[in-house]
Amino acid sequence: SVADRLQHVLYGLFGFEGPVEYAGVTSSTVAYSLGALGLLTAVTTIYLAFRPEHPAARLTEDDEARLRALLEKHGGRDSLGHFALRRDKGVVFSPSGKAAVCYRVVSGVMLASGDPIGDVEAWPGAIERFMDEAKAHSWTPAVMGCSETGGEVWTRETGLDALELGDEAVVDVADFSLAGRAMRNVRQMVKRIERLGYETRVRRVRDIDEAELAHIRRAAADWRGTDNERGFSMALGRIGDPADGDCIIATAHKADEHTADSPYGDLKAVLHFVPWGEDGMSLDLMRRDRSADPGMNELLIVAALQSAPQLSVERVSLNFAMFRSALARGEKLGAGPVLRTWRGLLIFLSRWFQIESLYKFNAKFRPRWEPRFVVYRAAGDLPRISLAAMQAEGFVNLALPRPFARRFPRRRARPCAHTPPPGQEHHARAA
Repeated sequence: SVADRLQHVLYGLFGFEGPVEYAGVTSSTVAYSLGALGLLTAVTTIYLAFRPEHPAARLTEDDEARLRALLEKHGGRDSLGHFALRRDKGVVFSPSGKAAVCYRVVSGVMLASGDPIGDVEAWPGAIERFMDEAKAHSWTPAVMGCSETGGEVWTRETGLDALELGDEAVVDVADFSLAGRAMRNVRQMVKRIERLGYETRVRRVRDIDEAELAHIRRAAADWRGTDNERGFSMALGRIGDPADGDCIIATAHKADEHTADSPYGDLKAVLHFVPWGEDGMSLDLMRRDRSADPGMNELLIVAALQSAPQLSVERVSLNFAMFRSALARGEKLGAGPVLRTWRGLLIFLSRWFQIESLYKFNAKFRPRWEPRFVVYRAAGDLPRISLAAMQAEGFVNLALPRPFARRFPRRRARPCAHTPPPGQEHHARAA
């Protein structure tokens, strides 16, 4: 009967014999065929259920060219503008093409970063396209690390809310000096490092030959404390790309370890900056050899600030300090119990995330603080947005295992003993 046939097929999909009997070898052929179809159905269903809700974002060559044209005209507005050129981001342009919003979809959250790129008057058109895209796919819209101006435009155009996320440390080159009591600790550390025989070089990427760039890239990868590159909203994700000739690299070398046979073997630390308009640069990452003496990062930041005038740089954006205002106000005399409790929680979380340490590190250079905001739809979305942001930045990995993915072990030039524990690598922006 038809019922017997349907029952036999259903059982066969799960690998069981049904009520229909066959003579000869036909029975095994049907059983294996049904079993194979059942397995294929199960695998396909699992893949469709757990695949990413959006294809992996990739910035096309045309998109990158259009973004670079916008940055050339309006790149000085936002210190995070150049990070829009990450090639694992998607982009939507305004109808006029004069503005764009870059994003990545993570766990159902459409996560933009920084301010929109381009003409401020065209921002609403790009934001509208962004919101339409989120609505079409039922994604949760969110923005990480936008400026006060960007936050005002986002909230006005979309009705979303904004919450202060932290502060960006910006140093005006003309006002920076190692003189004075406030800079004593930095001054003493830099002088001590220089007496130990370290020297620095600050150059644009286009002025460094390809062999040395390859050596810098290998060293930066070897010194990374995790298998995955961290960063999303405030990290470029690459070093020494030919298209990034305006980027700036500061390197520290041990002078007495330099040899003719190994001209690059003395590299001890690397700082990478991206352009911020025509007269600024923004810190991308900090990496150092764990066998080097402490103080490499301070040495290189001071060297970069002192070399800035020769590079026509007038302002430098350093690390982003999350919840800086809460940490600063919570330690002052007269702070209330709620603020002190919040500060205590942040200090506790600093055991795993560089919250307090980055704030104190930034404060050494006497910067001015520029607030940054997160824009969200509803308070109930904040936990989901926070998790998505941590996934995008590389601090949380919730990806399903990929058994068929080919694995390429990362080469290491030094013993594993020099590798820092996870979460403690000096990646400035990602933290």
